Amino acid sequence: MHSGKVEFQPTRARGDRYHVPKRRDAVQNHEKLLAAARVVIAERGIDAPLEEIARRADVGIATLYRNFASRDELVQALFERSMDEVDALVSEIGGDESAWDSVVNFMDRLGMWLLADPAMPTIVTRIGIIDPERRPAMRFTGAMTGIVEQAKADGDLRDDVTSIDIVLLATMLGSIGRYGSEYVAQWRRQLDIVLDGLRPEGAPRRPLAAGPVDLDSYHRMLRRSPASS
Repeated sequence: MHSGKVEFQPTRARGDRYHVPKRRDAVQNHEKLLAAARVVIAERGIDAPLEEIARRADVGIATLYRNFASRDELVQALFERSMDEVDALVSEIGGDESAWDSVVNFMDRLGMWLLADPAMPTIVTRIGIIDPERRPAMRFTGAMTGIVEQAKADGDLRDDVTSIDIVLLATMLGSIGRYGSEYVAQWRRQLDIVLDGLRPEGAPRRPLAAGPVDLDSYHRMLRRSPASS
C-alpha cells in the first residue's frame, strides 16, 4: 500500500557521489528573484534587463530561467504575489466605527501599499497586455461598493462618488512612491486634500498632514524618471 509520502530519488553527481536536491535553496532563490525583480522594475521599468535582476538576487541567469521561463512569466508571478497581499488588505477593511472611516482606512492602506511597491503600476499595465481578460480592480471595487454606498447614506460621502473613484484616487496618490522616499511624506498631505474633496458640502475640513513641497523639491521630483515613463 502506498504511504502517500513523496520520496526524492538521489541523483548522481560528478565523481559518482549521490546527493538530494536542495529544495530549500530553490525556494530561497525563487523568493530572492521576486524581491530583486520588484526593486529593479521600480528603478528601470518593466523591460529592465533580466541579467540585472539575476545579479541583484545573487544568482545566475540560468537560475532565473529555471524559475521563470520568460519575462512575462516573472511579471505574472509578481502580480499574483501582489494580489495575495491585496486580498489580505481588503479582508481587513470594514470593521471601523463608520463607513466613512472604512473609506479613509482603505485609501490609506492601499496608498501605503503602493508606496511600498512602486513597481506595481507598471506590473498591472503589463498584465493587461499579457492577459486582457484580467480584472484586478474588481478585488477592490467588490469589497468597497457596499461601504461607499453606506458612507453616502450616512451623509459622510458625496452622492456622486463611486467605489471606482475611491480606488482610482488611492492608486493615483500611491504612485508618488515612484519619485523616491524623499517625497513619500507628501502622500499624507495629498490624501487629506483628496478626502476633503470627497466629503459633502459643509463637512469639516481635515488639517493637512505635512507642509507643501518647495519649488526646488518639486523640480527635482519632475527630473526624476519614474519607472513607468
